[in-house]
Amino acid sequence: MTPYDKQKRLHWELTNVGLRAQATAAGLVQLCVELRCANVIDDSAVERIKDAIADEVLVAAPRVTASPGFRREVKDRLDKLFAGEQELGSAEALAFGAQQD
Repeated sequence: MTPYDKQKRLHWELTNVGLRAQATAAGLVQLCVELRCANVIDDSAVERIKDAIADEVLVAAPRVTASPGFRREVKDRLDKLFAGEQELGSAEALAFGAQQD
């Protein structure tokens, strides 16, 4: 199975379980922060987690949106979220292309 096929399969499984909720994402970010602070996982593990999330967002994005620039923007936002530099707000507030306050 190719990495892309594995990612598509994971996407399907996550969708079936319903793990798309913002609360789940907030919990994952907090869990990663806590595990990193406790030295249970290292920075490279956090990077792999963020890469997996960015890959999933890219797979789920409409074809017109999915581009290297889009993935970079997703990764930049994930870096800020995991660093505690960006609030987890409503989906509309975090929507790509939305005006920031």
